[in-house]
Order: sequence, then C-alpha cells, then structure tokens
Amino acid sequence: MFIQSHTPFADLVDSTTLAEDSQIPLKDKAILVIGGDGERCRKVAEDYGFKNVIIPADIITSCPSLWPFTSPQNYSSYARPLPLPIYNPSLGTLPLPSTSGQNDYLRIHSVFIFNDPRDWALDTQILLDILLSDSGVLGTQHANPQAARQVPLYFSNPDLHWASQYHLPRLGQGGFQAAFKGVWDAVMDGKIPLQYTLIGKPSQSTFEFAEKRLVEHRKELLGIAPTSEADRGMGLRKVYMVGDNPESDIAGGNKYQSPLGSRWDTILVKSGVYDGGESAHRPSMIVDGVWDAVEWALDKEGWLDGEKLEPIKRSIREGHQTSVRWGPKVEAEGGLKREM
Repeated sequence: MFIQSHTPFADLVDSTTLAEDSQIPLKDKAILVIGGDGERCRKVAEDYGFKNVIIPADIITSCPSLWPFTSPQNYSSYARPLPLPIYNPSLGTLPLPSTSGQNDYLRIHSVFIFNDPRDWALDTQILLDILLSDSGVLGTQHANPQAARQVPLYFSNPDLHWASQYHLPRLGQGGFQAAFKGVWDAVMDGKIPLQYTLIGKPSQSTFEFAEKRLVEHRKELLGIAPTSEADRGMGLRKVYMVGDNPESDIAGGNKYQSPLGSRWDTILVKSGVYDGGESAHRPSMIVDGVWDAVEWALDKEGWLDGEKLEPIKRSIREGHQTSVRWGPKVEAEGGLKREM
C-alpha cells in the first residue's frame, strides 16, 4: 500500500468549503496542479476524482506571452486546451463586468503543489498571477491585493532536501516553497503573509491520514469487518516509522499524537538524506538501511526467529505490500513505481 505525500489531497475532492459556491464540490471546479514530469500529476489528481485539472503547460501553450522566457513547444506534447480563455484585454477581451462575468474566463479555485516543480520560473509566475488575481481569474489583478482573499494554496511536502543519485542532497519542494515565499514577500513588501496549507510530513494531519489507512489495511489483512465485535480491543497499537530525513520523517513520527492511542517508534536510515552525525530529532534507532530497520522492529516485537520471519521475507521478495510507504518522488500504478 502506497501513500504519497499528496495522497491526502484526495480527501478534498468532495469539499465545498474551498469553493465560494458551497453547493458545488471542488471536484467540479477548475484547479491548478503544479509539479512532476509532464502531466503525471494531473492524471493522479484525476484519479483522485478532480474533473477539471489545469497544469502550467496548458496555460503557457495557450498564452505564450505570459512567460516569454520559455518555448511553448517544450510543453505541447502533453498540454491540453484550456476550458475557458485567459482574460487578456490586449486580445480584445472586455473588462470584467461583474462577478458573474468571471465565469467567461479561466478561474482557478485552488492550487495544489503535488510534487517538486520542474520549471520554477514559469510555475512561480503563474502561481503569483493567480494569488494576485481577482477571485482566481487568470489575467486579472485585484484592485487591492493586500485586502483580497487569496486563492487556497496547498503544498504536499516541506522537505528542503531529498536524496538522488548525486552525492549531495538536492533541493526539493520545500526549496520551491521557500523561494516562492521570498518572491511573495518582496511583491507584497512584507505586509501580507503568504496564506497556504502544508500537507505532508511532519504535519499531524498527514500522519493521521496514514494511520487511518493503516487501520483499514490491517482490517483487510485480518479479515475483520469495519464494525466487527472481533475488532474491539484489537486496535492498532504499535507503528514503526522508517525514514531517511530527520526533519520530516523522524520529527513527524516523534511528535505525532495518535487519536487512537497507538505508539509510534521512529527509525532513521543512513541510505538517503541522512548520512551520519548528530540528528536534531532523536529517533528510536539509527540503522544502515531499510532491511536493518525491519529487522530491528521485528526483533523488538519478538518476530526474529526463523519460523516467523520467513513468511515476511518471502512476502517482501514477492513484492507484497504489508506496510504503508511514503514516496514523494514516485507514484503507484498497477503495483509498480515510476518517477513523477
């Protein structure tokens, strides 16, 4: 079972609190999804249930003058036509007559950063335009941006660094978030803070989401009905959080307060961002790799004798998923992993 950093966005599909028209759920509104290669994140959002997903490629191919420092041809292979035009007086479009007239132009109701942005400059300009717009209508600008209600903005991962094949950590989504906040503060002269919601480790909400999925998965494995009497007194009691980033994985696991009362132990591995030294967030154990973490957890639970351990090893060899895995750099499709 895979839980990506953006998976909790699926819970917002039927939300009406983010839409000014409370009778229409967000899934039926136009949203902007940023990040990932090509349109993979758009397809993930559509799999979650969002029906009107726009990505920066759609915008730049429809209006190349929006950011003249890139070629629309770089995006044409996966860009889609916009459902409505971008407001642009230079093309002869009329001024917005009223709030009702905004329905004639592309209006973004929420922005979701699903994955690490690939074109920071283009994505920064589009995101800035939307947040400074009149009610999310791209191409407009609010008469008083400091008093305007900002379009809801969601980030899925605060990690400043991540581990790649390069020998030094690379900037992640947290780097883009910090860079955009710097641009926003400069534009607003530091008077209006950027309003956004962060979903992802180490936030409480992300760990609650993961625990909820773990409980559901556990019941499926044990064959327990959701409301079965047999499940009473047999709830999830212990979770081992394995991660390579002290600032997100370990910090989140250490401070998580489970509504179910489960206990979380954290295991820091040296096979990713962390490669040794003093950690600002002390884990329950530090090991070399993931399998070492599994062995340590099994040993603590008294499962290290050969008879009990062999089925687990066989399950891992066969590729069965018996735990929750986070992966901001991959998406699950048909049981496989692929780079986003």
